[in-house]
Amino acid sequence: MTMQVPNDARLEIKFVSYATEYQRLLSWLNKHPAGFSSSFPPRLVNNVYFDTHSYSAFTENLMGVSARTKVRYRWYGSSIEPDTGVLEVKRKRNYFGWKLHYEVPARPYTQGSNWRDIRNNLRAHLSQEGKIWFDANPFPILINRYHRLYLLSADKRIRATVDTKQAVYDQRFKPHPNFSHRANLPDSLVVEFKFNREHRDFASSVLQGMPLRVSRHSKYINGVRAIQGY
Repeated sequence: MTMQVPNDARLEIKFVSYATEYQRLLSWLNKHPAGFSSSFPPRLVNNVYFDTHSYSAFTENLMGVSARTKVRYRWYGSSIEPDTGVLEVKRKRNYFGWKLHYEVPARPYTQGSNWRDIRNNLRAHLSQEGKIWFDANPFPILINRYHRLYLLSADKRIRATVDTKQAVYDQRFKPHPNFSHRANLPDSLVVEFKFNREHRDFASSVLQGMPLRVSRHSKYINGVRAIQGY
């Protein structure tokens, strides 16, 4: 499918550090002249990442391919069991990012479901385009979840998310979902700023003095490394 960057694609810049920097980061954001404030209640974010059997998405990201895609199923809330949510196709070209969304209005998991059942239930609610993406990435690799804060600058030009308390669960080669055995993962802090391309210069001035380092970071890559024991 085409990888042309759409006009509404956003620029995305990530900063990564240890979770111990959390309070220092919040203090910087709260005192910033841009006037960052909460834009949405904090919540738990849950994802199942799907890939090809040859780990195409993992390999493309690891190699730094400029145009790459990840497929995940996302739902929100305290349940680690897949709930009503959205199949997201996250597309990225250099610093530009955008998503394709395919709603799944019915819970794909019931007690005792195996991965075949879950996949069939998900697929039944997808559009034809969603089915193509899903069928091309059939292999459930991992479940990850984390706590997310949502912030917005006073002029609404810059969005920020702050992710902490990440957890990863290996799903490879398992007939039934693994909800109980977590992989070892560093206690990290991930901050992402998102803005439209016309606000690039303004965002650059806002991010000066950021107390964390800008970094390439992928929760999926780190999760795969964790479940592989790296």
